[in-house]
Amino acid sequence: MHQKGLDHSIGFLLGATYRKLTNFFSSRIKEFGLTPEQWAVLYRIREEDGLIQKEIADRAGKDKPTTTRILDSLEAKGFVTKRASEHDRRSFQVFITEQGRATADAIEPIEYSTMVEIAQVLSTDEYEQMTSLLKKLNEHAKGLIDQEKE
Repeated sequence: MHQKGLDHSIGFLLGATYRKLTNFFSSRIKEFGLTPEQWAVLYRIREEDGLIQKEIADRAGKDKPTTTRILDSLEAKGFVTKRASEHDRRSFQVFITEQGRATADAIEPIEYSTMVEIAQVLSTDEYEQMTSLLKKLNEHAKGLIDQEKE
């Protein structure tokens, strides 16, 4: 059913492709002082202001320690602010600043055009199928990880 070897490993191929895409996108947003990982978190915060760290981590596909580090960096750069949560004193809500919103607004078309350029080798149907399959693999992997935690 599945061939062996790195050239047929989903994990290896996804990782190699991710690194290339990240490096390409990173070079295009360098002037904004953000990494692609920081951009993903800022984007999610812009989508819904006032989220707590756990919600941001889930939506950005990051673990809690990575999200903490990214939020600290975004706050130091003036892109977000943190406030104690009204509902849970142990957590804080994160809000995008005007500077953060302006930066996210400037980066979004760059991200879109970068992905269009990368995906130009795929037909619309292939692109839709690929994103559907990646989401399916992502959900399955999440389920397996959750099972191991039990």
